[in-house]
Amino acid sequence: MTIRYFASLREQMGQSEARISSNGIHTVLDAWVAANGDREIPANVLVSINQDYARLDSPVQSGDEIAFFPPVTGG
Repeated sequence: MTIRYFASLREQMGQSEARISSNGIHTVLDAWVAANGDREIPANVLVSINQDYARLDSPVQSGDEIAFFPPVTGG
């Protein structure tokens, strides 16, 4: 399972990508904990699974790409 971090979140995490085992991982939140331990998820973080928007309680499968990124703003 691949975990990706984008924009300012990548800077906060100190990496752009992490690979984790999918054993015992059932949701996006499980994947976050496996990759980041006790580190809190930043407020308003957005999530995608295989480039489709998801939620922290969305189910994941082995081989999924899970991305975390801050809210997008523009003007």
